[in-house]
Amino acid sequence: MSSHRPSSYETNEPLPPRGSNRPPFLRFFLSPIFLWGLLISVMFGVMVSTVWQRLFLFSAGSPSPLPVYGQVPSFTLTDEKGRPFGNGQLEGKVWIADFIFTSCAGTCPAMTEKMRALQGELPSSVEFVSISVDPARDTPARLARYAATSGAQEGRWHFLTADASLTERLVKEGFRLSFAEGTDPQEPIAHSVRFVLLDKGGKIRGYYDATDPKAFGRLLRDARSLEAS
Repeated sequence: MSSHRPSSYETNEPLPPRGSNRPPFLRFFLSPIFLWGLLISVMFGVMVSTVWQRLFLFSAGSPSPLPVYGQVPSFTLTDEKGRPFGNGQLEGKVWIADFIFTSCAGTCPAMTEKMRALQGELPSSVEFVSISVDPARDTPARLARYAATSGAQEGRWHFLTADASLTERLVKEGFRLSFAEGTDPQEPIAHSVRFVLLDKGGKIRGYYDATDPKAFGRLLRDARSLEAS
């Protein structure tokens, strides 16, 4: 009986599965289990990223309410035109107040310049009040000249004066700011350099250091938020 020998291309061994000659690590990365796991991980990552983005946008678009520091009591002073002016004329309006005097050679000019900048940045419905802490010299006529040289918009930025006792009481008890006689020749009256933000009901909603550049941005943001509410 003749025997049959397999030719060079015949074999009794089964053919190896396709890809079996690839390195083990490559076979693992190309396996269905790994590919499905990778796809699920990517989808999960996209979902988590989307949720975090929405939470961030929600928190950024919904700032926490501004605190209430107190209510400014009713007052009536005299404006740069010699007319009575008080918080009754500011009812229903967002406004920003500061305390200055026209002969000041220290911080007052810088405060007035920043107030002028606020006037240009904020909606026209936001008003401004600068109250003199030197009423003996800051007459309405003098305040009118100061307003004109400061670029104040008539009917929007008000310059007020009153007798010394009323002014001191308003500064300390009404706006809760410091006020005293100073020793610096450039600042003979030691007064606060903070801007005060008030809402439409006359409540104090923020204090902002006029010498702090970062406070300027916060004041803009908070004033816009109150005006939009």
